[in-house]
Amino acid sequence: MAEVIGVRFKEVGKIYYFDPKGTKLKSGDMVIVETARGIECGKVALANKDIPDEEIVHPLKPMIRVANENDLAHIEENRKREKEAFKICEKKIAEHKLQMNLVDVEYTFDNNKILFYFTADGRVDFRALVKDLASVFRTRIELRQIGVRDEAKMLGGLGVCGRPFCCHTFMGDFQPVSIKMAKEQGLSLSPVKISGTCGRLMCCLKYEQEAYTDLLRRTPKVGAIVKTPEGKGLVVENNLISGTLKVKLDSSPEGVAPATFKVREVRILKDGYIKMDKKEIEGLKHLE
Repeated sequence: MAEVIGVRFKEVGKIYYFDPKGTKLKSGDMVIVETARGIECGKVALANKDIPDEEIVHPLKPMIRVANENDLAHIEENRKREKEAFKICEKKIAEHKLQMNLVDVEYTFDNNKILFYFTADGRVDFRALVKDLASVFRTRIELRQIGVRDEAKMLGGLGVCGRPFCCHTFMGDFQPVSIKMAKEQGLSLSPVKISGTCGRLMCCLKYEQEAYTDLLRRTPKVGAIVKTPEGKGLVVENNLISGTLKVKLDSSPEGVAPATFKVREVRILKDGYIKMDKKEIEGLKHLE
């Protein structure tokens, strides 16, 4: 076991472990630590706790110090510099006529590097731009291409539900989301209905997927042949949430409405399957 603190460097970013060197810290404290990209200032997300050695990436780096007033003032100064750097970089991108969209600028705490985050439809040759920026800022320059999901996570905004983006408020890492999930949850496969503001599948499709997977395992699918209290029939509609089925009974005359049963009242003789139209799925692959 080892005592660690968990530190975040972005508002909703990955948590990294550091050795507190015996200092007792609480969530929200600012600390100075050494990272792979140099000295950085981060916020304590997890206060002192003991964790098993196998959960630690060795060597565990020690915290340098608790951030003081000068450190916090330096961070604030960097924020102002980032705004200026953003304007300069946008101007340079226009001068070089590059097809890229600048998203964010980040100064490292020690000012040894400036990171420029951008999105683009394809690969961009930005070597001339890097040289131009290096001549302006006189420090190391790194341009990092990110995806539209990462862009939404950085910038934030409101989702179709009216709440702030999940990725910007509490999601540490993106979870894989697929068209199959939308189909299994009985959602319309219209891109407008299942896409987030970023233009990709909504992350919240993942939240209830385990429940839907469990319900699908226990519920006859459309097309299943079942035995009901009133005889054998074909499932023409199911409602996973309410646990009800509409069954067209073999003994029913033509034109009679299907009978409704609870899932527990029927026995599956031959289950159906969820139809996945290949052309439809291929047409929506860009959303994943």
